[in-house]
Amino acid sequence: MKDKFYITTPIYYPSNKLTLGNSYTTIVCDAIARFNKKLGKDVFYLTGTDEHGQKITQSAAKVGKSEKEYLDEIVADTKALWKLLDIEYDKFIRTTDDYHEKAVQKIFTQLYEKGYIYKGSYKGWYCTPCESFWTESQLADGKCPDCGREVKFQEEEAYFFKLSEFGDKLIDLYKSNPEFLQPISRVNEMVNNFIKPGLNDLCVSRTSVKWGVPVEFDTDHTIYVWIDALSNYITALGFLSEDESNYKKFWPADVHVIGKEIVRFHSIIWPAILMALDLPLPKRIFAHGWILFGGDKLSKSKDAGVKECTDPRVLVPMYSADAVRYFLYREIPFGSDGNYSTEAFLTRINADLSNNFGNLVSRTFSMVKKYFASEITDAAAANADDEEFKTSVLNEVKTVLKLMEELDITRAITSIMNIFTYANTYIQKVQPWVVAKEEGGEARLKTIMRYLLESIRIGSQLIYAFMPESSAKVLNAFGIEPTSEFANIDNFDGLETGKTLAELGILFPRLDVAAESEKLFKIANE
Repeated sequence: MKDKFYITTPIYYPSNKLTLGNSYTTIVCDAIARFNKKLGKDVFYLTGTDEHGQKITQSAAKVGKSEKEYLDEIVADTKALWKLLDIEYDKFIRTTDDYHEKAVQKIFTQLYEKGYIYKGSYKGWYCTPCESFWTESQLADGKCPDCGREVKFQEEEAYFFKLSEFGDKLIDLYKSNPEFLQPISRVNEMVNNFIKPGLNDLCVSRTSVKWGVPVEFDTDHTIYVWIDALSNYITALGFLSEDESNYKKFWPADVHVIGKEIVRFHSIIWPAILMALDLPLPKRIFAHGWILFGGDKLSKSKDAGVKECTDPRVLVPMYSADAVRYFLYREIPFGSDGNYSTEAFLTRINADLSNNFGNLVSRTFSMVKKYFASEITDAAAANADDEEFKTSVLNEVKTVLKLMEELDITRAITSIMNIFTYANTYIQKVQPWVVAKEEGGEARLKTIMRYLLESIRIGSQLIYAFMPESSAKVLNAFGIEPTSEFANIDNFDGLETGKTLAELGILFPRLDVAAESEKLFKIANE
């Protein structure tokens, strides 16, 4: 039986302003999901949209549409963008899905019957865009501490979840399971900033908001965002439905990948809800950083007046989904903030994809065509240079597997690119064009070509999860099914001798950085 692997993104607030910043989590999770599929695991990758709340009603009203009409259009655009970015998910959940709403009502009722939810009244400062209540002391200069927008004082009858009862349990969780919340800096933040000062009970219903899931036993109340939104991770698997097979198969999640701005909800509120329901907790929550420009976040929450072109719908047609994906994996340290600039993006394409990966494939396939009519030959006796090269490649394979297990995405893809760097260095060292002219050099040339092709085969398999389109082109040229499980990545015996390589075009044309920068600047500032 295959090992199971369940990975999720947070559900997204529907937006027609999707940029690299708020596409990042989905792109990263796609690579993690694909890599685990290549490892032979039974993978379930969940993403979706959070579609309830006051701001949805307000946004729909501004464009003269019903909430559902407004949402349907944006969800269609979101799915189209994920397709453009070559993202493959196993399920896309919408919190307006009927099965989700029914399960959320049952979850709310169970928490109420267990004594974890009670009725009271709420007084506090409310931020509509963030759907968050804040106390006076939590405000930043009288505004929302998360997004900096204006807040309004509100008072209304509400149901509350007894979050205050879970402080000690959460600290025990972090201590007993250090991998639960990563990076470790997030743990210190949650404990020192939220738990130790004392957790307040959580408002979990509203009477002033009607676009949402009604409380089953008190329909004047609408279930407020967090029980509704966070429960998607289990309702998507069929929890509390007629068919719970996926829930029983995949829960608990192996990893929730989230942005650092929602750590509190996922590492405090979500485990507390699960504890109250006596359900298993996710194995790991990984909170990544932000993509920054000029020191500010590129996301849905702030408009920093960015003049860079950060629209994937512009960048992908011009440079490919693989190039966009690669830049984000390679340039943004996973778990930390990272900077985006047009120049860095274009330079990275040239340096890593054109000069390294693409150049290696092109020159190797050309040499095999020139010397052996594109036929894959067997290796003759290897010398010290060959063995050193082979050892370096296979050591990187071990490193990549270890780093991906640790979710160290940035170092993992860097390690994969090292394989191609070693191969290019090996070419310069052994100089096959010189060997070809030597008497009796054919046998030596066969070994060199075989070793180069094997390194490309291995590297292309490893990089498939990150760059599926270009990797597939190379693997197809070898006659290898790109989506198949890893095969012979720990040896140099994975190619069929006598087979003919298919023709390959240029994977990544070299770019004129200055000219391309000017194009993108004009697009962004029109």
